[in-house]
Amino acid sequence: MPRILTDERRDLVNAIGEFCRRECGTKERRDELTAHGQEPHNQEIYAKMAELGWLGIAVAEEYGGAGLGMADLCLFLEETAYGRVPISGFATTIISAAAYEKFGTEEQKRTVLGGVVNGRVEAISMSEPGAGSDVAALTCRAERVPGGYLVNGQKTWCSNAHIADHVLLIARTSREDSKHEGLTQFMVPTGVEGLRISGIDTMGGREVNDLYFTDCFLPDDAVVGVPGQAWKQLMTGLNLERMILAAMMLGTARRAFDDTLEYVRQREQFGRPIGSFQALKHRIADMATELECARLLLDDVAAAIDAEPGRVFAREASMAKLKCTELAKHVALEGMQMMGGYGYATEYGMESLLRSTVVSTVYGGTSEIQRDIIGKTYGL
Repeated sequence: MPRILTDERRDLVNAIGEFCRRECGTKERRDELTAHGQEPHNQEIYAKMAELGWLGIAVAEEYGGAGLGMADLCLFLEETAYGRVPISGFATTIISAAAYEKFGTEEQKRTVLGGVVNGRVEAISMSEPGAGSDVAALTCRAERVPGGYLVNGQKTWCSNAHIADHVLLIARTSREDSKHEGLTQFMVPTGVEGLRISGIDTMGGREVNDLYFTDCFLPDDAVVGVPGQAWKQLMTGLNLERMILAAMMLGTARRAFDDTLEYVRQREQFGRPIGSFQALKHRIADMATELECARLLLDDVAAAIDAEPGRVFAREASMAKLKCTELAKHVALEGMQMMGGYGYATEYGMESLLRSTVVSTVYGGTSEIQRDIIGKTYGL
């Protein structure tokens, strides 16, 4: 089914596609840009996108951005993921930027949002060793002291902290009857005294980090929003985080599908292309149908969010995240199976697509958490 786009959006999609083919269109070039897959963010490419004005696509015009909505942002994310451009820092940057835009002081907005537009990276830190899916159980403590707060504790799985200018930290500033109360957001410069950033080795390369806070002093003006109200502030960003991850994985799923399709059309066994055998042909047909369903879901939810930007679409955003991430993992696995040994070889790239999709059903709220959220919206 053809995607119906405005002329402006079609031009954006075409421009991104051309950029990706030119800058990272071959495996050799992507290996060069990512240190053979170990560095998923390349600042040189990121800076070029900043010059084109793309990184500020969802940033308000008064801070130098384009001031566009969710549909445009999702298109950008989908197309850059499809083109395999190494800008992993963008997702956490735009999630963090949205929090500053909603709740930050004017100085914080100009620092962070202006930085985003100009190619700077931002990070956000919620998870702890004992608080993953149950984020509100976090214990990293920010104790009130004269002139500010003293932070102690450990954070983990913080994406892009090692390349970010700031970390948007969620810490506990008081103990209340509800664990969802007494949490506060802070703007933390990554070079501040008392913060140590330690990389975690993963199958996806250098992307996530442990953060260790030891008597780290943050002044009063580091608070983002209202002290003690971080949980409520975080809830307003659920649409954005889930839609970002959904769009990225839809693009990745499309790329895995297209690479698989190209292979089964060309690879011959028993005297004919393997894609002509019913066993593979039907699997291709099923994946193509599922991709269209996922795309229609994502487009519809993005349009609804743009129509009512102040509303939290908990059910719909969770559905989009669940569908697109699970589908991406499935398509990459099917691609590896249909490509046989070549799917396992680093030469062909399917194995790297699989590595990038497997974790997508975990970060940003696991698939199990998304299903639980969807179920709750039906009164279950």
